[in-house]
Amino acid sequence: MSNASPHHDRSFLRRLTLVTQPVLTRIAHGSAPFITTFVFIHLTAPIMANLGGSSLASQVMLLGREYYQTPFGEKFLVLAPLAIHPISASLKRVLSPKTARRISSALSVTGYTAAVAVALHFFTHRIAPMDPSPPIYAVGPSELDFEYVKFGLQEWPWRSWLGYIGLTAAVAWHAAEGMSIIWNTWMQPHLGGLPGKKKSRAIGALAGLVLPVATGLFTMWREPLLVFASHADRFKAAFSLSPFYRY
Repeated sequence: MSNASPHHDRSFLRRLTLVTQPVLTRIAHGSAPFITTFVFIHLTAPIMANLGGSSLASQVMLLGREYYQTPFGEKFLVLAPLAIHPISASLKRVLSPKTARRISSALSVTGYTAAVAVALHFFTHRIAPMDPSPPIYAVGPSELDFEYVKFGLQEWPWRSWLGYIGLTAAVAWHAAEGMSIIWNTWMQPHLGGLPGKKKSRAIGALAGLVLPVATGLFTMWREPLLVFASHADRFKAAFSLSPFYRY
């Protein structure tokens, strides 16, 4: 039995690259608008706290859940794009014969940072509160409003501020970097380049998204906590399941 020649192996890898790279590019780029839509809807709630505190933020969050927390919406409009986007981007990097950009680039660093932060955020705010065992007893959606966020901000202020602001900053910066690539790939031939410099767009995204979220969180952090002691114990137990808050 003869072994495959090195030339044959290189030809196979080249064909694999030629087939997978365009497909993975389309998948990564195509999932981005779904994530962007979810991010804007989700972050509207804490931003609205600047106008009406945690009460208005919770009401806006309930409206947003009609998009991202229905049986269909959560699976196919939120979780699927959030999983597909980093997986396709990582596969593209692994299968590429020549990496287009360094792992230390702003796009890569913010992307992988955001992926880890989103996973922790989802576990802390969606999975952990659903634990049916005592003392959590499955905090229901009607009980899980911005009082839960306020409790985290007041109980673990440094970790909560780092988590919320760090996540928002990573997502905003990654979106600014990725928007330029997607625009240049699909829209530039028809509409021309994006206005402004790359650095100014990144600064604009950070200022336009992180700043109003931070001030909204600050508004809620200053409010008194409006939960019963029994609910506070359930909130604390749910937060403590997260590795970010456990120790």
